[in-house]
Amino acid sequence: MTVMKQKRVIIMGAAGRDFHNFNTYFRNNRYYKVVAFTAAQIPDIEGRIYPPKISGRLYPKGIPIYPESDLAALIRKHKVDKVVFSYSDISHEEVMHRASIALANGADFILLGMGSTALKSSKPVIAVCAVRTGAGKSPTSRYVVNYLLEKKVRVVAVRHPMPYGNLAEEEVQRFEKYEDFQKHKCTIEEREEYEPYIRRGVVVFAGVDYEKILRIAEKEADVILWDGGNNDLPFFKPDLHITIADPHRAGHEISYHPGEANLRAADVILISKTGTAPKKNIRLVIENSEKANPKARIIKTDMKLTADKAEAIRGKKVLVVEDGPTLTHGGMAFGAGAIVAERHGAKIIDASRHAAGSIKKVYQKYPHLKKILPAMGYSRKQIGELEKTINRAKCDFVVEATPINLAKLIRINKPVISVEYELDAPKEFDRILDAFARKVKR
Repeated sequence: MTVMKQKRVIIMGAAGRDFHNFNTYFRNNRYYKVVAFTAAQIPDIEGRIYPPKISGRLYPKGIPIYPESDLAALIRKHKVDKVVFSYSDISHEEVMHRASIALANGADFILLGMGSTALKSSKPVIAVCAVRTGAGKSPTSRYVVNYLLEKKVRVVAVRHPMPYGNLAEEEVQRFEKYEDFQKHKCTIEEREEYEPYIRRGVVVFAGVDYEKILRIAEKEADVILWDGGNNDLPFFKPDLHITIADPHRAGHEISYHPGEANLRAADVILISKTGTAPKKNIRLVIENSEKANPKARIIKTDMKLTADKAEAIRGKKVLVVEDGPTLTHGGMAFGAGAIVAERHGAKIIDASRHAAGSIKKVYQKYPHLKKILPAMGYSRKQIGELEKTINRAKCDFVVEATPINLAKLIRINKPVISVEYELDAPKEFDRILDAFARKVKR
C-alpha cells in the first residue's frame, strides 16, 4: 500500500482569511504540514507566531508568520509543495504575480473556495459582502440589522477577523458594550466596524477561530449576519448572499479577487452610491453583473450623507479624514467626507503635508492618496501619530467621515464636523428582507 507523502504548505495571508483557511482545512489534516504564513496589507503582522493554543496538536510550537517579501526564499528553504493564497481585495493581475513567484520556485499555487472553508450554521445566515473594500458593506449590514430588529428577529453580527494583537487572547471576541473595546485593546479599524452595532444594542463577534465563534453566536440569535471584510468570501454558508458593487470603481467587480467570486455567488447584487457615480459607470456595473450572474436580483441603491452644522465649513479650510482601509488597499481617493466638504464649498487642505511617523509611509505606499487623511490606527503608536497629524494641520475644521467618533478616541484641537452615511435602499430590497424574516419566524 502506497503511503502518501505529506505536502509542505505556505499560506499567504493578511491575518484573516489565512487563519480561517488553516483552521478549517489544514489544522487537523495530516496530509499537509503548514510550515509558515506570510503576511501582507496589514502593518506589523509578520514576526509573530500563530499560537499553539489555536494551531492544534499537530503544531505544538505554533506556526511562524513572515513578511510576504520572503515568499520565494521560504519556498526554497522549506521545500514547499503548495502555496495557498488566502487574502482579499487584490487585482486578478496581482494574484497571478504571486502565483508566478510560487510556480517559478517549484510550488503549486492554490485557492480555496467556500466549499472547503464555509462553515454550516444551525441558524439562517445573511452574508453581506462586496466586490471591493469601501463599496458599502457596513451601511448595508446596519440596514439589514435595523430591518430585522424592527421585525422582532434576534440578530447577532459576526465580523470578518481583525486580530491585530495577541492571537491566543483573540480566539473568540464578544462585543456588547463600549468597555469591551478596552478589554480587547481594539484598534481604530476594529472600533469602526464594531461600534455601530453596539450603538444599536446588537452583539457582535469576531476573533480567530470562527467555528468556536459561530457555535457561541448561534446560542444568542435567530439569524446570523456575516459582515464581510474587504471583498472576502463568507466564512459561513449563506442562506442569503448579498454583494455590493461600487460604480465609482466600475469594472473592478470583474477584475478583483475574490470580489468577482462574490458577484457570481450573490443572490442579490446592490449597486451602491448611484447618486454620486457617473451614469455610464452604473450602466457598466449592471451589464457586468448581469453577464456574470444572471440569476441574481440587481438593485440600485444610494448612500444618505448627513453632517450636522456642515454649513459652517463653507469657504473654510478643512482636513478630511476618511475610513482607512477604504482609501488604502481599497484604492479609493475620496469618501463621504470629501463629498460633503465639496458640496458645502470648503477648501480641502493637503493632509499629507502634515503626516507624522508611520502616516508618512502610508502616503508613500499609496500614492493615489493626495489630500485625504486615512484614519489609520493599527496600534497605539499609530493612533498617536494620527492624532499628531490632525492637530498640526493648518485648517479651520476637521471633516471626519469614519464610522466612529474619533473625537472620543483622540484629542482634536479643532472643531469637528462628523459625517454619517447610511444605505438608502428601495422597497424591492425591503421585500427581500421581509421574505427572509417571515421564513425565520415560522
